[in-house]
Amino acid sequence: MAILAIDVGNTRLKWALYESLHPGAAILANGAEFLENIDKLADGDWSSLAAPEWMIGCVVAGDAVKRRVQEQMEELWDVPTQWVVASAAEAGLVNGYDHPTRLGADRWVAMIGARHRMLAQGASPPLVVVMVGTAVTVEALDAHGRFLGGFILPGHGIMLRALESGTAGLHVPTGDVREFPTNTSDALTSGGTFAIAGAIERMAQHVRRHCGEEPACVMTGGAGWKMAPHLSVPFELVESLIFDGLLEIARRRRDA
Repeated sequence: MAILAIDVGNTRLKWALYESLHPGAAILANGAEFLENIDKLADGDWSSLAAPEWMIGCVVAGDAVKRRVQEQMEELWDVPTQWVVASAAEAGLVNGYDHPTRLGADRWVAMIGARHRMLAQGASPPLVVVMVGTAVTVEALDAHGRFLGGFILPGHGIMLRALESGTAGLHVPTGDVREFPTNTSDALTSGGTFAIAGAIERMAQHVRRHCGEEPACVMTGGAGWKMAPHLSVPFELVESLIFDGLLEIARRRRDA
């Protein structure tokens, strides 16, 4: 069963066509498109794809963008579609959010992907799940798969643009990350990077104290590689984490 998995973020739409529903399945094709260009998918990257038998996706960019994506699919295929939204429980995870359905779908799916990645390796540690993109999210899961809560903070670009717009004389820099910055560009770049790193490390401390054991840290997102050299906690960088979660959800829904 070929399945099209779609992740619609705040900036880009990422997609992958898998040969089957199972996490780790072979990728037949994949790509990414900025949101302003998604109306060209049916005439572009998707025009040469074999018709998927099913589509599953998550979207944080809003209903209008979701409709535009669905219209592109409808031009090409008559395919059942499922858009994942957070719920009280799914795929072995329990949602501890005060209002479970208000949790971002991408956050929920990434946690499912991370949890089942660990289980496939024969492990079930507490988890810190990090997505580094336009925004940064830092989630905590206990060893039993309960979502404890998470942080949301601005991504690096948003931090820098906020400083540029609110502070006289500062401009978005092209500086380097330094332990002891000695110029404004390096100071701004380093400040944003270490702010994100600090949030991740603080969440690891919270989970360690709450669960009584060392958490595993799993990171994903388009800017995850930028953070990788600057973290003091061990971590695994997994580019496909949201797609892994979508495939796990799809498999369980099919088998239900």
